[in-house]
Amino acid sequence: MIVHCAAYHDGHRLDAPDDLAGALAAARAAGPGGFVWIGLFEPTAEELDQAGTEFALHPLAVEDAVSAHQRPKVEPYQGSLFVALKTLGYRPGAQAVAVGEVMVFLGPDFVMTVRHGEDTPLSGLRARLEREPELLRYGPSSVLHSVCDTVVDGYVEVTTALQTDLDELEADVFAPGRVGRDNAGRIYGCKRQVMTVRRATLPLLEPMLRLERGAPFVRPETAPYLRDVADHLARVNDQVDGMDRLLSDILSANLAQVSVQQNNDMRKISAWAALAAVPTMIAGIYGMNFESMPELKQPWGYPAVLSLMALVCVVLHRVFKRHDWL
Repeated sequence: MIVHCAAYHDGHRLDAPDDLAGALAAARAAGPGGFVWIGLFEPTAEELDQAGTEFALHPLAVEDAVSAHQRPKVEPYQGSLFVALKTLGYRPGAQAVAVGEVMVFLGPDFVMTVRHGEDTPLSGLRARLEREPELLRYGPSSVLHSVCDTVVDGYVEVTTALQTDLDELEADVFAPGRVGRDNAGRIYGCKRQVMTVRRATLPLLEPMLRLERGAPFVRPETAPYLRDVADHLARVNDQVDGMDRLLSDILSANLAQVSVQQNNDMRKISAWAALAAVPTMIAGIYGMNFESMPELKQPWGYPAVLSLMALVCVVLHRVFKRHDWL
């Protein structure tokens, strides 16, 4: 559906109808520098076809905007520029990163944003940009920059939240008594979230650099702003790479901890088995049905054997304790 539609000229909003045809007519009547900004949220194929006819959009770009699930990209067409972005939202309680999409159609006198998914952080963008007429006077290019900047700022917020969770996970994994408590599952879940972020941020860097170097319908005056967005995106990618490597190291360290703990457990089990083996062996020998056995007829034979068992067990226990086997 159409969320908002307005006409602008020289950085200021025009008093024009809020329908597409009326706003476009007002922008064109205002002269050079006038443009229409239309925002759509999960539009139907019919709505996009209508907008595509009005702005002479390429059918392939319209098809991409309807189907969504596009890789971040920049594609120039005759008469328009198509930009696809992934948006991210993080809910700590849900332990998941939500993914949305924003498509931007850019032309000489129009800009159209198409949003898919709830996590598309563009609410309030129009009002903020209208308060900056010195930037809005650059026309559709200023809207494109603001959309990209808002999306990348969302990446920064998500990666900051993930970094906080990762620090807590790292401290919890290496805390005493936490070995073997399903840490591998938690680490894998966090790694999956980082991978989701990486799929959105990493492919976007090359398109952002293309926009900064110059693209159809992108004014040169916005190049410094787009360069700043690309710089923020590069830092996000570096942070995501660092988190991914750290998670791999934490997972390896956790598996090593589990292996060491299992070895310790087996060592303790072996020590207790050795303590039980000596009395069992002595009792087994004296339990054989033979008449000629040492001290068999002596009245102190039974207590002597029990004392020997106890003495051997005490000696073994001290030896194992000294070597930290128990």
